[in-house]
Amino acid sequence: MRFEDPAADFVPAVARVFGAEPRVLDGSRAVLVGDVKLQLEAGERELWLIETHGVLEHRVGMVEVEEDIERALREARERLRG
Repeated sequence: MRFEDPAADFVPAVARVFGAEPRVLDGSRAVLVGDVKLQLEAGERELWLIETHGVLEHRVGMVEVEEDIERALREARERLRG
């Protein structure tokens, strides 16, 4: 039996994809990169993109995490740039 935990590589993958060391929030399930919070939800199957403005948050989108967390993070980066 094999178990995989996409969240185990989440923080290092964010650093690789975004090119910046993220600030870890809520354990290892959410990070802050600049003014964007990236948060894993729904059993690590959803990556939420959340703009932060002080204490206010606005969910701008969601990327499905299928097999590779880096693929989902690259898609998130492209959505944020677009």
